[in-house]
Amino acid sequence: MAQSSVPDERPAELPADSHRPSRAQDHLRPFPPAAATPIAHRGPGTTPDQNGSTNGHASKTTGDTGENYEEIPPLPEVIARIHTRVQAFLAETHPPDSLLASVQQQTRTSLEVVASALTRYKLSELSLSYNGGKDCLVLLVLFLAGLHPYSSHVQDHTTQPSQSGGTVSKEKLSNPVIPSIYALPPDPFPAVEDFVITSAQAYHLAITKYTTEPPRTTLRSSFEDYLSRHPGIRAIFVGTRRTDPHGARLTHFDRTDSGWPDFMRIHPVIDWHYAEIWAFIRHLGLEYCSLYDMGYTSLGGTSDTHPNPRLQVERSGSDGQYLPAYELTEDLEERLGRK
Repeated sequence: MAQSSVPDERPAELPADSHRPSRAQDHLRPFPPAAATPIAHRGPGTTPDQNGSTNGHASKTTGDTGENYEEIPPLPEVIARIHTRVQAFLAETHPPDSLLASVQQQTRTSLEVVASALTRYKLSELSLSYNGGKDCLVLLVLFLAGLHPYSSHVQDHTTQPSQSGGTVSKEKLSNPVIPSIYALPPDPFPAVEDFVITSAQAYHLAITKYTTEPPRTTLRSSFEDYLSRHPGIRAIFVGTRRTDPHGARLTHFDRTDSGWPDFMRIHPVIDWHYAEIWAFIRHLGLEYCSLYDMGYTSLGGTSDTHPNPRLQVERSGSDGQYLPAYELTEDLEERLGRK
């Protein structure tokens, strides 16, 4: 059964030494206003404001801790900030055979996929599958960056040329949120729940949350229910990569398989490698789930997800210590911490 959008109250948390709660404002630190200077990633952690509300102003306010911080700007401004930062990254010069040069090419390809999707579908027909993982995070940032050329169009049924050479519907972002589905296991990590809540606030995601617990509820039944509640959705962006289960034969656009509810799956990051995902996240200074700093490389539920054994520190007195996820380099080792 569908649960309501991300709740206002915070879930139970892991002990303080294993989980640094994020704030919604943390997620936008890499995307400052045009006149501002980007702030370094991973500043001191504080507890998010409990209200989680935004009114589209960038004025200062005070949370329960007495700390001043900026409120979340409206969605068009968030899109503009992300677009500016991504374009700045693409304008950088890196050696042709370097990892960052490869990431730049992957970014351009992903933005072309987003642009192509916007020639095929109205904004109101698009949704995101989002679970707070690293791949979904990159997908989300690229999707929002790709929305920038279209975020101020007048809502009607006319079209205009798109960057990909087709046409895109002139549709205003009249709804200030992005519809999203969050399908989680029955035993989610509190750190993941916290990250999804705060990133949804920062990036203006309207999340419908499902708990999958086969055979009673499955990923398939979750999408069936989601589409029955959102009948206008025709295509969903998914953060699947080629080395994921069932990802080997996927392309950028794939209809669902027989027996599934019918919609188009859009895979902008399908050909990204593990190291490229982390290079993008770290180079842009994106806020990511704290479990990745504890050696987790693929996130599921608490019963089937463990730190990756390839990242365990092998030295005297370091029992139970792991390197962060971005220290892994091989695609095929990513899921070694999953049962």
